[in-house]
Amino acid sequence: MSTWDDFDIEARVIEALETVPVVNELGHHYGMAWVTTYQLAIKVDELNPGLVTSLTLTVGGVGTGKQVSLAQYLAKQLSEKIKRSEGGYPVEGAFLSGVALSHLQFKTPDGEPVTSSVTGTGYDLSLFRMRAASA
Repeated sequence: MSTWDDFDIEARVIEALETVPVVNELGHHYGMAWVTTYQLAIKVDELNPGLVTSLTLTVGGVGTGKQVSLAQYLAKQLSEKIKRSEGGYPVEGAFLSGVALSHLQFKTPDGEPVTSSVTGTGYDLSLFRMRAASA
């Protein structure tokens, strides 16, 4: 099997994305809000204590001292699954452009800062959300 399957990461990602609040109760033509891969990793970690340690990863961000993080792992795996599914995967992805962006900082549930290590690198930041149900 794979780490993705062994740790049931897909179910954990979906659970995390389903916690993203719908701010406009009447709905909006933009659809559900997007979250960055860092926000997703932080929520997956919050909902699954010990998972990051079991995967021998960190949530990610500047200063972790690790090349691979949960944020990076989720972005890579989700990208591959979305591409292979040709529109049938329950999660959809997009990019946030890094143009004129100096930094992005997030907060863990404990209030610890997580600063994106992607900004300023020339790469765009991955965004994810649940795919809208077909009408």
